[in-house]
Parts: sequence; C-alpha cells; structure tokens
Amino acid sequence: MTQKLLILLFFLGSFFLHSQVWKTDMNDAIMASDTQKRPLLIYFTAAGVSQKFQSEIFGTPDFVVWSRDNVILVKLDLSDANVSDTVKDQNVKLKNALGIDELPQACLLMASVRKGKTTFNNLGIVPYKPGGAKGWINDANLILNP
Repeated sequence: MTQKLLILLFFLGSFFLHSQVWKTDMNDAIMASDTQKRPLLIYFTAAGVSQKFQSEIFGTPDFVVWSRDNVILVKLDLSDANVSDTVKDQNVKLKNALGIDELPQACLLMASVRKGKTTFNNLGIVPYKPGGAKGWINDANLILNP
C-alpha cells in the first residue's frame, strides 16, 4: 500500500513539476512571449469574482498540458493590494484596451519587443463556458489557429 502511494505521489509530483507558473508581471510575460514566440494568455481577475475559470478550466490536467505547450500564462489580479498603484493603473489600462468589460475574463494576445517598443496583437477573448477544459481549449485553439 505504501509503495503504491509513493508511486502515485511521484507521478503527481512530476506532472506538476512540468506545469507552468502563472506570471504576474507583464514585463516578464512580454519578454517570455517575445523570446519563446508564444502568445500570452492573460487572465484578468479580482477579489470576489467567480472561481469557475480556476476550478473548472485552469485547474485541470488538460489545461496544464495544453498551456505548457501553447501559451505564456499571465494572471493580473486587479484587486491585489501588494501591487503598486503604477502597475495597477497599467493593468487596468490594458484591460480596457483589450475590451475586457467583466471579470474574470481570459484573452489571448501576441506581444513583441522591437527597438525597445512593445506591440500587442489582440487575438481574442476566450470566455468561460460550462463544460470544462476541453471545450474551452478547443475555443482557444480556434483563436490561435484560425
């Protein structure tokens, strides 16, 4: 019994070891996107909003595998008290520029840096919909691969 438990823990540990960590700094995320030539998946959230995105989509093994291979994960919590006012303002301006009008919301965009100037190409918003990660991933793939 103990041996089976150890084997299970080993496999779960290696699974989560290979998953991505959500970035919270846009500058780091932009650099990673530009270097790896992968789009950003920006998750805009705030305190008190529904956690369905987190529990039904982002918390699934399907999403972990898909995100690791396809996107740079960015989580921007617009209510985070540990973030400076300048960063909060920057995140709100980005939310507004991308047409995000309700939270939580996820969008895909490409970011590139040329001659010190950052440009964004908004690929689209991928809204939450019931049914789990597979349907959401299919919608995201349609945006990434039109």
